[in-house]
Amino acid sequence: MSRGFVKEDDQEEVPLVPPRADLPHGTENFVTQKGMNSLVKEREILLEDQENLDSSQEKEYRIAFNHINAKLQLLNERIAFAKIIDQTKLPQDEIHFGATVTFKNSANNSTQTFQIVGVDEANISKGKISFTTPLAKALMHKKIGDKATLKLNEKENYFEILNIVY
Repeated sequence: MSRGFVKEDDQEEVPLVPPRADLPHGTENFVTQKGMNSLVKEREILLEDQENLDSSQEKEYRIAFNHINAKLQLLNERIAFAKIIDQTKLPQDEIHFGATVTFKNSANNSTQTFQIVGVDEANISKGKISFTTPLAKALMHKKIGDKATLKLNEKENYFEILNIVY
């Protein structure tokens, strides 16, 4: 049947689901154990939401079901390729994935603390940055007392490592 003869109300809406946090192509999906637990919990909540949908309104039900299903597909893919990093096996005197790093920022002479986490865990307001960020990359493999350099455009910013905690 031609699309011209289909009533607009009969067309099922395609659910638009925003993509998950960006994970550059070819980059392994590193997660902390806490991050993996959060992903699994998110999946449980979505499955529960899907089970509890009101099926009395068929059109609304299908749209909501498809929307949750699309979110689940993205989430399941992220979980399937997640690689939990055991921080206890990393050198504790050096910055690696999972480390909480305190440093002095030379640009404003302030002290800042961030934990380097997976892309799905990153939340700057909670002091968590993704391992894919330029700052995290600049801090990697540094030790207490080392200086890290972050180059953004033509500016350079320096960070003195004050503390590393796992």
